[in-house]
Amino acid sequence: MSSTAKDLTAGTAGGIAQVLVGQPFDIVKVRMQTAPAGTYKGMLDCAGGILKNEGPLAFYKGTLTPLLGIGVCVSIQFGALEYSKRYFARQNALNGRGGPGGMALGSGQLFVSGVFAGLANGVVSGPVEHIRIRLQTQSATHPVYAGPFDAMKKIFTQHGIAGIYKGQVVTLWREALGYGIYFWAYEKLMQREMARKGIRRDQVNPANAVLFGAAAGYALWAVIYPIDMIKSRMQTDGFSPADGQKYKSTLDCVRTVWRTEGLPAFTRGLGPTLIRSPFANGATFLGFELASRLLNNL
Repeated sequence: MSSTAKDLTAGTAGGIAQVLVGQPFDIVKVRMQTAPAGTYKGMLDCAGGILKNEGPLAFYKGTLTPLLGIGVCVSIQFGALEYSKRYFARQNALNGRGGPGGMALGSGQLFVSGVFAGLANGVVSGPVEHIRIRLQTQSATHPVYAGPFDAMKKIFTQHGIAGIYKGQVVTLWREALGYGIYFWAYEKLMQREMARKGIRRDQVNPANAVLFGAAAGYALWAVIYPIDMIKSRMQTDGFSPADGQKYKSTLDCVRTVWRTEGLPAFTRGLGPTLIRSPFANGATFLGFELASRLLNNL
């Protein structure tokens, strides 16, 4: 199996782990981000309302889309990341930098690799998250869509490919900036651990992959949460003025939210995100590292 195939397979394992762990927190985050101000008193009120009115399975509403889609997305992320890391390692080796094989990448190289991973991922994550958010926020009693494939079919039929990719501009901004920070943080922590103990990457304790992934997740959300909120607003907005469109563009959405709801709107739903983050991101990197070790030993 080629290096790229191994990276894509290990990334898929990480993506599946991320969805299974993080989905219940994600639906609470999206409901709080997109509901009118004052709808929920807080995270527990939102979660309690979902449980009471829709039942426990509602926390996994729309899970099929991310389980398939996020598996692909995370696969693409890690595939692109590792490809970029190998490219920079070859450049380092040619220039006599980065230690044995040029593998000790600098901060700039790691950040650029993360940006590349985010942009590659964004092509798929945009429509996947759009469909997921539509399913998460629709009425439980009068749903517009019967499921992810029904949603894709109806949106494409009525609004074309632009409808499927609604909110894509802000998605690409979020992915590029967020994953640049995300993978930089994780890889620097890994480099530090290997250098401190004089060990190879496959000798790092798996528990540290969880801890480093959790830290990287917090770094990610510290930077991108307001952007993510705008993305959620754009992807739940109407497709045209005839069906309730509120925002003409990403910039118009930022201006409207700031003018009508103020600064607190940009951090609404942050609580469940911060609780979800260490579990989901720790599971992602643990899944990737363990799958990588298994594949490399075959």
